[in-house]
Amino acid sequence: MAELEAVQTAVARAESELRRASVTVRSKDRAVEATVGHQGELTALRFLDGKYRTMAAGELAASVLEATERARTQMSRQVMETFRPFTQPSSSVPELTGVDVDWAEIFGSDVLEEPYPAQARRTRDRLHDEINDDAEDEDRHV
Repeated sequence: MAELEAVQTAVARAESELRRASVTVRSKDRAVEATVGHQGELTALRFLDGKYRTMAAGELAASVLEATERARTQMSRQVMETFRPFTQPSSSVPELTGVDVDWAEIFGSDVLEEPYPAQARRTRDRLHDEINDDAEDEDRHV
């Protein structure tokens, strides 16, 4: 019973800590900074160094999406790491086998992947190149 109470107290403490948690990430082009809260909600968005003034709409949108998605993924991983001890069986009470959590169901399968695997990086680079090409085309038609 004491072990169960200790786990309940630890879960409550983890939940309380996560309620105050946030993650801030800058886009790779360093034009945008996005902050998300513990539920992945966007809580702040900053445009850095006036770079947005020279960016095409598609480039800016891509930067916002990239920073926001990276922040959400980092927050999801922080939540997973915080609750990981509760998914492990108890060493002192064999009956407490740990909670089975389907992280992919909660956060989506991307959270289980390594940050920026080679394939995703190639796809993202190709998309960024296409956005740049579109921006150059827009400049020519204006």
